[in-house]
Amino acid sequence: MSQLTDENAINGFYGLGIAPGLLEILARLRYTTPTPIQHHAIPPAMEGKDVVGVAQTGTGKTLAFGIPMLQILAREKGGKGLILLPTRELALQVEEELHKIGRPLGLKTAVLIGGISMRPQLQSIARNPHIIIATPGRLIDHLEQKTVLLDSVKILVLDEADRMLDMGFEPQIRKIFSHLPKSRQTMLFSATIPPEIMAIASRYMKLPVRIEVALSGTTAEKVSQEIFIVRREAKLGLLRSILRQYNGSTLVFTRTKYGAKKVTRAVCDMGHRAAEIHGNRTLVQRRDALDGFKSGKYRVLVATDIASRGIDVRGIELVLNFDLPSKTEDYVHRIGRTGRAGAEGHAISFALPEEHHEIRSIERLIRQTIRVSLPPGASPMDAVPSVIGPYAEAARKRGRGSGPRPSFSRGYHRRPRSRR
Repeated sequence: MSQLTDENAINGFYGLGIAPGLLEILARLRYTTPTPIQHHAIPPAMEGKDVVGVAQTGTGKTLAFGIPMLQILAREKGGKGLILLPTRELALQVEEELHKIGRPLGLKTAVLIGGISMRPQLQSIARNPHIIIATPGRLIDHLEQKTVLLDSVKILVLDEADRMLDMGFEPQIRKIFSHLPKSRQTMLFSATIPPEIMAIASRYMKLPVRIEVALSGTTAEKVSQEIFIVRREAKLGLLRSILRQYNGSTLVFTRTKYGAKKVTRAVCDMGHRAAEIHGNRTLVQRRDALDGFKSGKYRVLVATDIASRGIDVRGIELVLNFDLPSKTEDYVHRIGRTGRAGAEGHAISFALPEEHHEIRSIERLIRQTIRVSLPPGASPMDAVPSVIGPYAEAARKRGRGSGPRPSFSRGYHRRPRSRR
């Protein structure tokens, strides 16, 4: 697997092998400068090569595979494209993005996702779409009912592949591969590259070009991060203080559906407009919550990890992890909802005193130390003893309540060793 790494993209989409007609469409849509993943992925994809793309969320992966797919399908009549994604929201967002570019070319798409009736999907399939955009479970439903055939698929894209594996879709993905022709182009895009992804690449791809514009686990450069050590019963009070401090749109992540509902109700009681998005909500409810968050109807959106990659909203000021994620890798995807497309953003996490191991795992993944902050109005004397007790003790010995901020990577959570 060959590898290309570069942080700088050449200005303009010219020189990437894009046809003049597509360049005109991109210009009309004011796409003027390719992102690094677009700059490096489009040329080999245009040549029909298999591609493994590693990039942070919010870096333009949709156009990195969408532009080559549109051009190749326009050139090779009769072929189809298939895009697999882990969530309904992502599928709808990808379809919306491709529709903007493909509409002048007469592009027809079919979106096959759960949570809605099969009838409109069957109508879309009957129109002989050029591209099928689907979640694995619903696509399997269509394959079992023989309402979809994949024998004419020329290009396959697995977007957010690591998330699909995290959600347990590997059996469905293997089954889908069995329905695909062996002669095809395969592109795989992901924010992280766990061993399972490499296994898929080696088994189902042909000498793929690996394009890594950021190391796996890298967070957006302009997203600042901090952690508050807080007891469980004090979380809502700290959330209230933070929502007073930050005035912009805020995305709050909880670990469970019940937690999302509870936090949403509490935020509304605080006087803020809030909505929730998680697996127990219908597709209509999830769309209303997301659209309302985009439009400003809701200032706060509370979500579980099922939505951590399905929220493509620019201008989110703050991402707040009310609970740390159950999977370390999800931390990167959560905070990637702010600081989109090179913008600035801020991420705050609440950690329980006993969660120091989880924080150290996150720091190892992102290869940096996260600043540990004290709640507003608190001093080191108020700190949770089991976490930063040594820091507070050192402050007492110095006779002052200030000093360098604690860091988990530097061991402030550990108890001081006894001296003999």
